Amino acid sequence: MSILKIIEYKNPILREKSKEVSKVSKKIKNLIADMLETMYQAQGVGLAAPQVGYSLRIFVLDVSDPEGPIDPMVFVNPKIVKKSGAINSYEGCLSFPKAYTNVRRYKNVLVKALDINGRPFVKEALDGSLLSRCIQHEFDHLEGNLFIDHCRNRFDANNALAKYNLPSIEEERLIEEDFLEKEIVEYEKAHPEEVEELRKTIEEQGG
Repeated sequence: MSILKIIEYKNPILREKSKEVSKVSKKIKNLIADMLETMYQAQGVGLAAPQVGYSLRIFVLDVSDPEGPIDPMVFVNPKIVKKSGAINSYEGCLSFPKAYTNVRRYKNVLVKALDINGRPFVKEALDGSLLSRCIQHEFDHLEGNLFIDHCRNRFDANNALAKYNLPSIEEERLIEEDFLEKEIVEYEKAHPEEVEELRKTIEEQGG
């Protein structure tokens, strides 16, 4: 296994729509193994093939407890077939070293994909869990989208990027999600204690 170079924001490959994998060959399995090794070495919870220079519809995840055994998940040719609810997600990305911002995500997703052996499976992730948010984040990479395209406040996002000498957001890439924003705002009004907890977490992480 090899540690691959992680591509950073503004590299054109991050804006390409990835190609489907025609066969989960030995070469693809080796790439997946390298992606997992790279993700763990970078202390990430997810990594998509475009982030290491391959415009292929593959991503890997591990949202297990860092203190426990690893639990790698492999998604080849994934398709999100169902999504519902809305949640605020405070996200960063291995292609955006140290930069975090608040983004809109669905609470619940259902995804179909192939595993590392080319066998189909279905995975459901609910209640705004880390798994749910990571699936959406990594799937975005396969579509040429980035987490900052879902930012709730472009000024906050730009400040976070500037803090780490990263280029500003591409405003033409921002995704209109008024329906998600409305649901998030309504939830936050009804649960101010969670908003305050998020604010404290952001401060602790230096956001």
